[in-house]
Amino acid sequence: MSTVSVRYIVDDVDAAVAFYTELLGFEMQMRPAPPFAMLTRGDLRLLLNSPGGQGGAAQPTPDGRMPEPGGWNRFQIEVDDLDAEVERLRAAGARFRSEIVTGRGGRQILLEDPAGNAVELFEPGR
Repeated sequence: MSTVSVRYIVDDVDAAVAFYTELLGFEMQMRPAPPFAMLTRGDLRLLLNSPGGQGGAAQPTPDGRMPEPGGWNRFQIEVDDLDAEVERLRAAGARFRSEIVTGRGGRQILLEDPAGNAVELFEPGR
C-alpha cells in the first residue's frame, strides 16, 4: 500500500478540471473519457469523476445509492491484491459500503471507517 490518491465526485468534470488546473496549479495527467480526469500537484493525485458514468467509481452500490458530490468524496489506497485485503479486513470486523466493482482501470471496493466515511481500496488492472 504505497500510492494514496484523493477522489472527488463532481457534477461537472470540465469545470472541476478548470478550477484545479487554473486556480490551484494542478496538472492534467490523464483524461481518457469525459466523466473522468486525473490531476496531480506535487505528490497529490486528484481523481475527478462525474456520477453515473461507466467507470467503477460512478456505479451504484447494491442498495441502489448513487455516488454524488459531498458524501462520496474519499481517498484511495492502492493495493496489490484486493481480494486478500477485503478478506483480511472482513475478518477484522470492517464494514464495507459496496462489493468489489470492476471498472475500466481496475477493481475497487468502498470500506467505511467507524464514522461511516468511505475509503476506496483499489487494485489497478493488469
